[in-house]
Amino acid sequence: MENKTEMVKISSKTLQRLPKYLNYLKKCSNRNIEFISASQMSRDLNIQHTQVRKDLAVTGTQGIPKVGHEVKVLTASIRKFLGWDNLNSAFLIGMGNLGKAICGYEGFKEVGIETVAAFDINPEIIGKRISDTIVLHIDEFKDLAKRMHVQIAILTVPVAIAQEMADICVESGIHAIWNFCPVSLKLPEDMIIENMDIYSSLGTLSRKLKEKTDKGL
Repeated sequence: MENKTEMVKISSKTLQRLPKYLNYLKKCSNRNIEFISASQMSRDLNIQHTQVRKDLAVTGTQGIPKVGHEVKVLTASIRKFLGWDNLNSAFLIGMGNLGKAICGYEGFKEVGIETVAAFDINPEIIGKRISDTIVLHIDEFKDLAKRMHVQIAILTVPVAIAQEMADICVESGIHAIWNFCPVSLKLPEDMIIENMDIYSSLGTLSRKLKEKTDKGL
């Protein structure tokens, strides 16, 4: 059915589930499945049926009674809702091991992000191409961000300079920061920030593993 998207307030948990639905739908498409019901998605993904329906409803698409959702249409609706149907240019700051890994990951293009340039202060890598991305000195960041109208910055620098780099992003007109640094950044209220706290995630994993081990499982 036709997609009727509207401006909708959406919870962070729903935003986290939508990519899971996309991954599921991709597998359905690979198996030549043309239609899928919310009930089937609920069973396969172990998510409550009512929750799946609510999550899909925010994208504006509607299923066909007794048939379900057309996989191609639902996929397109979720991608559009997430903003993954258009490729957004991003600058990456910090080309250490993590930065290089992120820079080389082709999967980001599938979710609408393309790293068009990377920045560092290490003279040994300045001017080189790493994973087909040119590495420039951080001094060039402001001018290029403004000229290229880049809105997203990916931060993978040491904690000691994270705030300084974030300030440069703000001064350069960057609208959103994907922060991989384990530090709380002080930013203007209108700045969008997504913190990837790897240490907290590892801490949770380690604690759950310890609990399981203590129980002798």
